[in-house]
Amino acid sequence: MSEDVKKEEPAEKPAEDAAKTAGSSKLPEEPKEEKSAAEAPEKPAQPDWKDLYTRLLADFDNFKKRTARDREDTYRYAEADILKDILPTVDNLALALEKATGDKGADDPFVKGVQLVLDALLKTLKEHGAEPFDSVGNTLDTERMEAIAHLPHPSIEEGKVSNEAKRGWTLKGKVLRAAQVVVSSGKPK
Repeated sequence: MSEDVKKEEPAEKPAEDAAKTAGSSKLPEEPKEEKSAAEAPEKPAQPDWKDLYTRLLADFDNFKKRTARDREDTYRYAEADILKDILPTVDNLALALEKATGDKGADDPFVKGVQLVLDALLKTLKEHGAEPFDSVGNTLDTERMEAIAHLPHPSIEEGKVSNEAKRGWTLKGKVLRAAQVVVSSGKPK
């Protein structure tokens, strides 16, 4: 049995020798501390307070400007909802005046009364910044107009507005209500 044990020992020794040889062929490692210190940039001990203060001051100034602009827009366009609700009444008065003028004539007291009411309402709307815009004869502008039909017209070229179903309105330069228009498809065939 002692021979069996001795035979096993030589088999184990070459493995140990190979491990020792492999370990000795490696170059000695440099200390890790030196590499990490050389590669990593030095961090400042304290943040740059002046830079942080300047950035915070600029952010706050932008915030004040933005809130002032939002508040101004809110005041400027707060009346838009009420004016939108009044516009159908203006349309109805204009239709009534048009019908009454054709039936009774422009000298009738009823027609004159409706005309005075319509004029006063239009004046009030204008004082608040609401103004109608014309669309008949102009090229279709999808920002200000809504096409409800595309029909031929004998005297208006294709792509231009031939009729206006509802008048368009702006409030201080912004579209309050888009005009509902009929667009010409050119001359009838």
